[in-house]
Amino acid sequence: MQLEIISHKPEGGARPTPLLFVHGAWHGAWCWENFLPYFAQHGYTAHALSLRGHGQSEGRAGLRWHSAAQGYVADVAQVAQSLSAPPVVIGHSMGGYVVQKYLEAHPAPAGVLLASIPASGITGFAFRALIQHPGPFLKAQILLDPWHLIATPELARAAFFSPIISPADLRRHFARLQSESFRMELEAMLFALPRPSKVKTPLLVLGAQNDTVFPVAEMQATARAYGTAAEIFPNMAHDMMLEPGWEQVADRILSWLKERGI
Repeated sequence: MQLEIISHKPEGGARPTPLLFVHGAWHGAWCWENFLPYFAQHGYTAHALSLRGHGQSEGRAGLRWHSAAQGYVADVAQVAQSLSAPPVVIGHSMGGYVVQKYLEAHPAPAGVLLASIPASGITGFAFRALIQHPGPFLKAQILLDPWHLIATPELARAAFFSPIISPADLRRHFARLQSESFRMELEAMLFALPRPSKVKTPLLVLGAQNDTVFPVAEMQATARAYGTAAEIFPNMAHDMMLEPGWEQVADRILSWLKERGI
């Protein structure tokens, strides 16, 4: 599979363990535009991939039926195996689901779940979307196309960003959003839920206080499923790596990695 990979390397000597960032639904490797250079400045070789059908990776034509639990996980494994050492895997939203599924069968020094799909799946998200945005939700299910859930700048802002996002930034980010796999929705809701008991990798679970996609209670429950406690960032919405104050999130990941000697 030909996959887009965006990499940033430190100017001096790099730490021995690389980082691999996995984007969420409707996004691509581009969404790590703040994190990649920042982590490189702190000595880590940082990579972000666009999963199959996303960004500049191949597979766009078959996107609707791509499997997250199998195909997206295979993409992460492909990139991880190409690196100099097993990477720390860091997943946002759907990427957090992919990381959870990846870690069921692959070793890693550590993992980070950032506003992740919960271990319990996306049933809660689906119910909230139906109540809050019934038209777009029903259209997405009838047409088998999750794009309709975030098909306007207003819907995208409500899902991903704080109200204070500038119109220019909203336009810039919205222009790069894209369709997503409908099969992923089915897997993450019912047919291929994460299995925390199979994951032995230490995890850092981070959430956002104002996340309307996966609220604090779901992040806390996910952390408990992995034997840890969620850390919640105030005054922040779902796209924690693009929101104002993203440096605080990155700094917490950095401090946690250093605590673990990575």
